[in-house]
Amino acid sequence: MPKPTLVLLLLFIAQIFPAVTSSLIAHESATSPTGGEESEVAEAPKPETLDELIDKWMEKPTKVVTSVIFYKVELPEVPFVLIWLIVGATIFTVYFKLVNVRCFPLALDIVRGKYTTPGEKGEVSHFQALTAALSGTVGLGNIAGVAAAISLGGPGATFWMIVAGLLGMSSKFVECTLGVKYRKIDIAGKTHGGPMYYLSEGLQKRGYGGLGKILAILFAIMCIGGSLGGGNMYQVNQAFTQFIEVTGGENSWWVGRGSTFGFIIAIIVGMVIIGGIRSIAKVTAKIVPFMCAIYVTAAMVILLKHVGQVPDAVLQILHGAFSPKATFGGVMGVLIVGFQRAAFSNEAGIGSASIAHSAVRTDNPASEGLVSLLEPFIDTVVVCTMTALVIIITGTYTEKEALGDIGMTSAAFASVISWFPTILAVAVILFAFSTMIAWSYYGEQSWMYIFGRGRASRMSYKLLFCAFIIIGAAMSFGNVLNFSDAMILGMCFPNLLGLYILMPEVKDELTKYLTKIKEGEITKNS
Repeated sequence: MPKPTLVLLLLFIAQIFPAVTSSLIAHESATSPTGGEESEVAEAPKPETLDELIDKWMEKPTKVVTSVIFYKVELPEVPFVLIWLIVGATIFTVYFKLVNVRCFPLALDIVRGKYTTPGEKGEVSHFQALTAALSGTVGLGNIAGVAAAISLGGPGATFWMIVAGLLGMSSKFVECTLGVKYRKIDIAGKTHGGPMYYLSEGLQKRGYGGLGKILAILFAIMCIGGSLGGGNMYQVNQAFTQFIEVTGGENSWWVGRGSTFGFIIAIIVGMVIIGGIRSIAKVTAKIVPFMCAIYVTAAMVILLKHVGQVPDAVLQILHGAFSPKATFGGVMGVLIVGFQRAAFSNEAGIGSASIAHSAVRTDNPASEGLVSLLEPFIDTVVVCTMTALVIIITGTYTEKEALGDIGMTSAAFASVISWFPTILAVAVILFAFSTMIAWSYYGEQSWMYIFGRGRASRMSYKLLFCAFIIIGAAMSFGNVLNFSDAMILGMCFPNLLGLYILMPEVKDELTKYLTKIKEGEITKNS
């Protein structure tokens, strides 16, 4: 590892050392007998299975990481990370004069290939880049996360989740425009882009070289952790949970054999990610539209079945969002849990999607920035809203303790389509699979930024990623969820700070692109 990189890693460790130390001291104080007092120390039960051993091993580092990322401020006790994301998305929406609304039709034309010019540099089409990035967002957050938000905040939480999605479109536009602008294309034609590059090089150009390098390294570290956590362990853990449900529940032969399930998934994932972004894009371009179509169609069937209740559900959402009682449940519920789940779902402001979008074939960075703003719209405004309406109409959000998050969604669909839990299990596994292969690419790019682009470096990461699939399937859901949230949401700190500084460059890129279209330099294909 280069010496400057090692120094930055040590600085990062030193930064979080106080929190880590206090966490460990608290843990030891709670488990050790105090001096001068008689106490019996019961021998810890020996783990009976490999799954239990893995879960115990991951519990302590998970607590340490979450205590650092989810530091709470007095508003009241809202995690600062959520304030950071909301403020950023709002600022970008205002600064770019509602780019999420006024440029929406143009974004649709671009992704349909209406403004594509032959011979542009890159590896994948606008549509493939969008589906590759969507594969990292559309998935379990839309299925289980929505249920979690509504169970806490009531139907009104849906309104604020939609607001979060609309604002997040602007954040996504900014980071993905910069991702293309500062990407690197090697002699083999492979692209390397993302926050690591626009943080280091973009800030250096504006006179913040030292800060840029530190932020780039911090982001890369968090992205690697996010790829192993939310983009990997969380996905396979929930896929295994749903698999258990449709194969016999607690009586299933698979109970306690998460590591076996994870091993099988790891082999399949490994076969795809070896081929890089082109292989990943080919797979996601087929899986994502297919699974979204099945899921949304099933939701439409249920809504048509209960079409008379849809207006009442909408009224519940609007009333719940603004009523005094639901102001805490709706607004604060989304801020503390719902927005946390929305951010986990659409990843706006996190920076991860810019890595996938950087591989697009285009010579105009703003074109892909506009395409990327469709992600939060599809992910949150469309898919999450469909899920929410189904859950509200069927009333399953009141049965959280009995059903669990993903169980609420499954029961809601099953109330009309009795066999849908089996389809949902397939959907969950495929969504989890597509998310994992997308996040493997994000993590690999960050890994190569730190450790180099050599073959040994790339293969070591891919092996590590597949190993964490096995770990995630074996861990308990609580530990997986906490670790996943902390790693992924932690990426927004260095990313958003860089986006604030580089906003003027994005504005220039958007102006140049719109001017080219207006003056006919870029023409619309028939």
